[in-house]
Amino acid sequence: IRRASTFNTERIDPIYQDRHESGARMFLHYGDLTDANGLSRLIRTIKPTEVYNLAAQSHVRVSFDQPIYTADTTAVGSLKLLEAVRDFQESTGYEIRYYQASSSEMFGKVVETPQKETTPFYPRSPYGVAKVYAHWITVNYRESYNLHASCGILFNHESPRRGETFVTRKITRAIGRIKHGLQKKLYLGNLDAKRDWGFAGDYVEGMWRMLQQDQADDYVLAIGETYSVREFCERAFGRLDLDYNDFVEIDPRYYRPAEVELLLGDPAKAKAKLGWEPKCSFQQLVEMMVDSDLELAAREKTLIDAGHKVDMTGE
Repeated sequence: IRRASTFNTERIDPIYQDRHESGARMFLHYGDLTDANGLSRLIRTIKPTEVYNLAAQSHVRVSFDQPIYTADTTAVGSLKLLEAVRDFQESTGYEIRYYQASSSEMFGKVVETPQKETTPFYPRSPYGVAKVYAHWITVNYRESYNLHASCGILFNHESPRRGETFVTRKITRAIGRIKHGLQKKLYLGNLDAKRDWGFAGDYVEGMWRMLQQDQADDYVLAIGETYSVREFCERAFGRLDLDYNDFVEIDPRYYRPAEVELLLGDPAKAKAKLGWEPKCSFQQLVEMMVDSDLELAAREKTLIDAGHKVDMTGE
């Protein structure tokens, strides 16, 4: 399975326009975090005022199977992008504000609860370790080269656009298919793992707010509530009056070699300094995702009933 992105716009189709169309404002460029020269060319060509590094091999379970690739992209790739930004800024005097997507997975085996900006990191996966490197190299470049570079330590952020291999979307996608008779069972791993889940749209606003500040800094973005995977299942299946116990089965293959049992963020700093407030509650998030995947499954069933072979994943 290739974890690198391909040129597929399925998740941004509602806002993407071909560059030849009148009024097009968003333009896509080929790029790869492992290609330092290519990144430098892109920065010189685009001359961005802000760069948001959201790229990574971001699947925690996959990082155990592909640790070297995860390190090359998530850790060293972030350094290559920082170098491209630094070189351009130093050669032109043109400021680029830089956002690094740090992760709550850096906290791993947590040493305090809730976790905040000063909580020590104890990553429990190759992904978490790679993110710690990307985080600290960003801080180092901020302090060494006077870059306006901020790190957002984001706790789990979800939406109907979430990839189907991630547990929340895997759950809601299965619920829609079960409701329409397209699937019988849902196989999951650790139901007792607890996460602080929020809506991705709220968190993107927080990212943007970080780069509007006069001084770069690091911020935790979180709801400040934690729920288990089991509780997510209860609420998601309950949205359609289903009992998750009738459909969910445990597959040990989905357990991580080193589990992160509890993540709970403290967003007090972001609220105080950025004026950031999450608007979508956990319950609203669950309902939004279930409703979206119910519609997706209905379209899938219509096509299947008409005799079409269907791939609705968009992967």
